[in-house]
Amino acid sequence: MATTAAGAPTAEPVVDTRKMIAFLAMVFGMFMSILDIQVVSASLAEIQAGLSASSDEISWVQTSYLIAEVIMIPLSGFLARLLSTRWLFAGAAAGFTLTSFLCATATSMDQMIVYRALQGFIGGGMIPSVFSAAFTIFPKSKQAFVSPMIGLVATLAPTVGPTIGGYLTEYMSWHWLFLINIVPGIIVTVTTGSLIDFDEPDFSLFERFDWFGLAFMAGFLGCLEYVLEEGPNNDWLQDEAVAICMVVCGVSGVLFFWRVLTAEEPIVSLAAFRNRNFATGSAFSFILGIGLYGLTYVYPQYLAHIRGYNSLQIGETMFVTGLTMFFMAPITGILSRKLDVRILLVVGMIIFGTGTWIASHLTADWDFWELFIPQILRGMGLMMCMVPITNVALGTLDPPMMKNASGLFNLTRNLGGAVGLALINQAYNSRLDLHLQRLHDGANWAKSYTLEYLDTLQRGLAPLGDLADVAALKRLSMLVRQQAMVMAYADTFFLLTCLFALTACCVVILKKPQAAPAGGGGH
Repeated sequence: MATTAAGAPTAEPVVDTRKMIAFLAMVFGMFMSILDIQVVSASLAEIQAGLSASSDEISWVQTSYLIAEVIMIPLSGFLARLLSTRWLFAGAAAGFTLTSFLCATATSMDQMIVYRALQGFIGGGMIPSVFSAAFTIFPKSKQAFVSPMIGLVATLAPTVGPTIGGYLTEYMSWHWLFLINIVPGIIVTVTTGSLIDFDEPDFSLFERFDWFGLAFMAGFLGCLEYVLEEGPNNDWLQDEAVAICMVVCGVSGVLFFWRVLTAEEPIVSLAAFRNRNFATGSAFSFILGIGLYGLTYVYPQYLAHIRGYNSLQIGETMFVTGLTMFFMAPITGILSRKLDVRILLVVGMIIFGTGTWIASHLTADWDFWELFIPQILRGMGLMMCMVPITNVALGTLDPPMMKNASGLFNLTRNLGGAVGLALINQAYNSRLDLHLQRLHDGANWAKSYTLEYLDTLQRGLAPLGDLADVAALKRLSMLVRQQAMVMAYADTFFLLTCLFALTACCVVILKKPQAAPAGGGGH
């Protein structure tokens, strides 16, 4: 309950039903956009077979989406001021729905890459709009309810993506990975186009649109995403395409920041970084992106390559994290009202790190139940981190800064995921080579236990006759490689544990968030 200057109590601003329905539609639209990043991850083999694509081409189903999306996310702040939240979001939802249909009808890899890039670029406009709307139209007292909702969607969507994708591919076909967006997309488009009235367009901004800034930003972020996606698997600068993109990224980055600092109306405003809590909150969002997208990648890799799981089994195993996050959302909302958000953030980091520390002891025999506790801790940690990070970063900004700031905030999380995947891949490959060398050194012909084990394998394969010796050597080699892979995965989990332990120690640099300026919920 607020008070007037005379001391009389005033009613808390009320969010009407129209705005609430519009906001919920926006949240669902954001869920669809983020979900489509990972929904294909467990079904790439089926898409590859359906489009007759090569193993090198199929990764572009995800890469093209990510590159296009990472360009749109910071651009959305300017477009929201130019077009208004209503027409940006409704247009993005309509375009996302149309391109989802086109992806489902693709008959070649070239078509799929183009359609996925369009889908990622258009869909990326929905994500920051939800964050800016949450902290603009809702009064401070309601944000304890709203923050867990958008935090749940932002972290749950990529987490359950492989689960949903696995079920759809197993029981229907890979086309339904995209067709499921059609009906919800139409509903979101109509609802947001009819009900959003948070702000008005400012078409005069178009006259000052910084086309050079847009080109430099596209070159910088697009090439950066490509380098981070393809670099670890192509020896970085040893690959010509990666080397060229790295040069373009560096040059475009310098020119982009020059335009941001000198243009009359920059394509992206960096003014929000003057706010200490926004800057540090964005840094924590970057770290959270590493954990969020990193583990969404590592767990399926382990389950597929070591346990031999198919897409459905991987999805069922990883569903534990999503279910945990769903139940943690309201609990986190309550805790965020009762505790200093910095304490909540530290506890979340520690819980997340504990989960990865337990997973760092994995063996080739770990199954659903061995991964059960680490995945519960992962879900708890993600929710307990996402809500305070969002509140810290966006909760104290003035409403006029919110549109640009929300784009930058979401960009840091996505870039954290891209950088994290690159570092995880690089660390995994390096540790795999190290463990292979050590195991090969230990399993040589001079070791009696190696000869004894090989003899046991040969006797077991005796029915193969003359091929028994070759089959035994091949099986021994496969066992050595499998063990090296398991050890490399364990090392990756340990590195993530160290990262989150260090980040938890850095929470002390945050200032306790004060009350944000009232959004008012007006136009």
